[in-house]
Amino acid sequence: MAGTAGIRKSSAWSAETMGLLAEEQTPAVLFVCTANICRSPMAAALFRSILKENGVDPTFWRIESAGTWATKGRPAAPEVVALLAARGMNLKAHRSRMLDQEMIKRFDLVITMETGHKEALQAEFRPSRERIYTLAELAGENGSVEDPMGGPPEAYTDAANEIERLLRLGLAEIISKTK
Repeated sequence: MAGTAGIRKSSAWSAETMGLLAEEQTPAVLFVCTANICRSPMAAALFRSILKENGVDPTFWRIESAGTWATKGRPAAPEVVALLAARGMNLKAHRSRMLDQEMIKRFDLVITMETGHKEALQAEFRPSRERIYTLAELAGENGSVEDPMGGPPEAYTDAANEIERLLRLGLAEIISKTK
């Protein structure tokens, strides 16, 4: 997204305008799954953690999640909250939300969990299609992260491990696409 180099702050600028300018300079990544209660909130939390491990302060990033078929306001799945709590991450405040065109416009990079999500979003949001990728694709692989919803506890662990593996593999690519 465009930066604000060469623009001087005017005392007449509103707080809203200043917030929008700051937002334009902040790397912005949106993780997308189906219901926004499992894979995409896990990916957002894991990505923050991986950035921090690599000496990048995640508070200077906008890292969010949304769903293609989300019901607004649902908490993360209890299995996900417990799994990430065991890894030192807190998802208790997470609430699901539905992806829309205005949301997609505000992100440098939209990362989907499934190839079907990517295809649907690229078709629906054609002007943003160059910024929509699968997580596997950014890691140099093919495929999707399986949805563990309704599965045994191991399915949630497997999904978290796969998301973490792909984020680590694709970290340099993700960072390069947010500049």
